[in-house]
Amino acid sequence: MTDNNQNHGQDMIRVESLMKSFTLHNQGGVTLPVLEDVSFTVAQGECVILAGQSGAGKSTLLRSLYANYLPQSGQVLIRHDGELVDLVSAAPHVVLDIRARTLGYVSQFLRVIPRVGTLDLVADSLLARGINEVAAREKAATLLSRLRIPESLWSLPPATFSGGEQQRVNIAMTLVQDYPVLLLDEPTASLDAENRQTVVDLINEARQNGSAIVGIFHDQAVREAVGTRTYELQPARSAA
Repeated sequence: MTDNNQNHGQDMIRVESLMKSFTLHNQGGVTLPVLEDVSFTVAQGECVILAGQSGAGKSTLLRSLYANYLPQSGQVLIRHDGELVDLVSAAPHVVLDIRARTLGYVSQFLRVIPRVGTLDLVADSLLARGINEVAAREKAATLLSRLRIPESLWSLPPATFSGGEQQRVNIAMTLVQDYPVLLLDEPTASLDAENRQTVVDLINEARQNGSAIVGIFHDQAVREAVGTRTYELQPARSAA
């Protein structure tokens, strides 16, 4: 872990009394509790590692922080335009705006548009925010170069790339923006040692620039390299 005693800025994430369960309709409507009374904060410049045994709800929590899952109760407060906004109760257009400008998410799965070239994919979010095309493509090209995606592939859609190349494109699509809040779901899982170190460097640069980060990393060395502290999830009690 990195230095826990460094000075951090204001809270960017505040999770309060979060509860999430799933109803198994194909098993007679059995309720499966996953998250119970989860509460924590993440400040600017922190990288909080989600820990806990398999089934403790790490991925469920990360998806709840991104509003992919709707919790049954509790709050997920994200600082957006200077104000804490509750994603659990926010209108859909507000959630989309927060995702566009404040909340970045790197999943384990490539999300691409078929037949769109890699450089265009990475530059697209910058163009959507009003950055001029030359600057957007230059920033995208710099990041793709750091992630060792050969320039000969930049005009090609990444759907045909290797798993490791696809994951690096996935990372580039998010980290090309300077998101104040980052959610990372196993971003280094399919990478070799050299590219894993590059991603570690990019995560630490984002944190040092003030991003608040929450991540799942199964690699102990990566956890120690990027994390400032750990939040341990306990398995939810079985439904009565």
